[in-house]
Amino acid sequence: MKESVKSLVEARMPTKFGNFTLIAFPGDSKDKEDLALVMGEIKDNPLVRIHSECFTGDVLHSMRCDCGEQLDLAMQRISEEGNGIIVYLRQEGRGIGLVNKLKAYNLQDEGMDTVEANIALGFRAELRDYDNASNILKSLGIGKVRLLTNNPAKVEELEKNGFVVKLVNHKAEANNENRDYLETKASKMNHKL
Repeated sequence: MKESVKSLVEARMPTKFGNFTLIAFPGDSKDKEDLALVMGEIKDNPLVRIHSECFTGDVLHSMRCDCGEQLDLAMQRISEEGNGIIVYLRQEGRGIGLVNKLKAYNLQDEGMDTVEANIALGFRAELRDYDNASNILKSLGIGKVRLLTNNPAKVEELEKNGFVVKLVNHKAEANNENRDYLETKASKMNHKL
């Protein structure tokens, strides 16, 4: 892991949750930048959400997952506090990409859970990596975070990379479409739901 990474560009980003600054950083691929959405003055121990890209949830508001709701909830909570950071990592579908994620959806419709579907497609259950999130936070001068997550792997990765992490429980409400998905995340991936 690098100590920090240099930003590429930043721009003012007004949203329905208030005014943020969007900062682009190099990602794992030259075609995909990772992002930091920052509200307020950057100071140590901010609210932080590390969010992996989910086109279906974040953009299309799919009810198959809780991703879009988690992103909105993080923006709302940061807005209420007036300060915080969302690190947006471009690792769609737990790292398998959009096309394979859609194939996994079809397998789920046939009865597999999200973990079984990824494995049936030849992937591990989880391919995401949080090293670049650590690099971005270090570039922003952050050493301690209050992490908005229900995923203990994110906490472990940040702590492994030298951060002091306080877990802030972060979950969206289940619905009829994502209830089984959330139960699988809890039972097979140790998410704290």
